[in-house]
Amino acid sequence: MKTKNIDDMTEEFRNKFQIIGREKEIRQAILARLAGKHILIEGEVGVGKTTLSKALANFFDQNFYRIDGDERFTEAKLVGHFDPPLVLKDGYTPNSFFDGPLTSAMKNGGILFINELNRLPERTQNVLLSSLDEGILHIPKLGQIIAKEGFTVIATQNPSEHVGVGLLGEALKDRFVWIKLDYQSFREEVEITKLKTNFDQQDVLEKAVKIVRMTRESPQLRRGSSVRGAIDIVSILKNILNGGKISSSDWNEVAIMSLAPKVDLEDGIELPIESIISNIVSRVINSENP
Repeated sequence: MKTKNIDDMTEEFRNKFQIIGREKEIRQAILARLAGKHILIEGEVGVGKTTLSKALANFFDQNFYRIDGDERFTEAKLVGHFDPPLVLKDGYTPNSFFDGPLTSAMKNGGILFINELNRLPERTQNVLLSSLDEGILHIPKLGQIIAKEGFTVIATQNPSEHVGVGLLGEALKDRFVWIKLDYQSFREEVEITKLKTNFDQQDVLEKAVKIVRMTRESPQLRRGSSVRGAIDIVSILKNILNGGKISSSDWNEVAIMSLAPKVDLEDGIELPIESIISNIVSRVINSENP
């Protein structure tokens, strides 16, 4: 890609992928990619880590290889494996080896996207070190894979206080540059909800976003909802509008449907999630300034 002014590239990126806000983070991602750096994106669930990563691959016209971190993702799944029947027939040759996503990304100069890197087993994480550091991957009985130009790893992690996540090793973190994605402003989340739902009734959009944002502030919830909650609320509510009005019971029912899977109770809280969400809905729809 021909180098352009970074501000022009940032604006082109936002317009091409219809991204609301995020000027700083997009600028950082483009600068990191231009410099050939691997990127670690940290942020809560639903803040747009995957969206930004896919858009970056598209913007630079690169293949995109995705893996999702969990404790069962082995080194063989990451790198690839020899097929036993083909090995018996042909031996340990390139034709008997099936590339994993890391190997494919390196061979093709693509982007390897690792969703929730800090959920991968430590042994699997460590396989990445030489690829990140030197662009070289050694596969026993096959030889070395040298990364083509453009090979980039973009990894994401949720905050370490989330249940089921581990800490990344210092050696691995040292190979990345870091981008933090926080929740966006109220106005930006309203615009995102409007864009994603193709719905423009402002009072409904604002109430849905206020409800979602209050889940993040509730002392009874360890994790609140991302803007996806507002998108789901509005997507459902717009199908039950009656004379331009939505009843309190509709707001309550739809909010519980949309938000219950997206929030987690704080330790020691015995109230059901439905009650907590209902209380938040009531405070929003019955007050001009919740």
